[in-house]
Amino acid sequence: MIIPVNTKPKPFVKWAGGKRQIIDVLLQEKPLNFNNYIEPFLGGGAFLFELMPENAIINDINTELINAYRVIKNYPDELIESLKNHQHQHNENYYYQIRALNPANLNPIERASRFIYLNKTCYNGLYRENSKGEFNVPFGRYKSPKIVDEENIRLVSEYLNNANVEIFNSDYKEVCKLAQEEDFIYLDPPYYPLSKTSSFTKYTRYDFTEDNQIELSMIFKQLDKKGCFVMLSNSNSPFIKELYKGYNIIEIEANRCINANGKKRKKANIEILVKNF
Repeated sequence: MIIPVNTKPKPFVKWAGGKRQIIDVLLQEKPLNFNNYIEPFLGGGAFLFELMPENAIINDINTELINAYRVIKNYPDELIESLKNHQHQHNENYYYQIRALNPANLNPIERASRFIYLNKTCYNGLYRENSKGEFNVPFGRYKSPKIVDEENIRLVSEYLNNANVEIFNSDYKEVCKLAQEEDFIYLDPPYYPLSKTSSFTKYTRYDFTEDNQIELSMIFKQLDKKGCFVMLSNSNSPFIKELYKGYNIIEIEANRCINANGKKRKKANIEILVKNF
């Protein structure tokens, strides 16, 4: 069941691989009816916020991201006030001072505020970690970044509180184990690179290798046998198509990659949706 609302929330962070540009395709291809909605690779949550299912299980391995979801759900007012403080002090030196903080030493509200502030003000809105798990994106030279989106934070909080949404920070495989017959699982893993020189295929210290892609395809098949509705996004590559041979594969048009200059974002059929229904 979908929750009816007048205004839907939108992703509160910019996230590599975000689905807002193909949201119409996802809505068109989703199952007509399902029980629980499960999204093991949540990211910015564009599809979640468009669907607004009454019962959902959401997950991401990124601890900073999931902490932000939990804080928005439970402490929206305190988060907004903290973001206003960041906005008031924002400049390049301040950015690097905040980036240098160890999030583990902050309380959950300060930690979420730092995460959102850095996302709104870093170069190209890219989340990237070094091998130690430290955020290492340089300062973005925006004239007036929207650090505090109070209305949207409240909309996200309202949805997370009004719906039955369980929030996990775990390996995707653990969350997939929770799926039951007629649940809808949307899998949006890190994409398989289209070439050896492809950039932006690793955003955290945890790489998603070719073996991981093979393992994911096996879990897709297990969920299919369980009677779940399963839909997966990935790159339009022969390797991925071979993994899901026999399922419904749909080529979709999308921007080629993150690019600071929107005019250079070429569109091509570089993504696919795989469905078992």
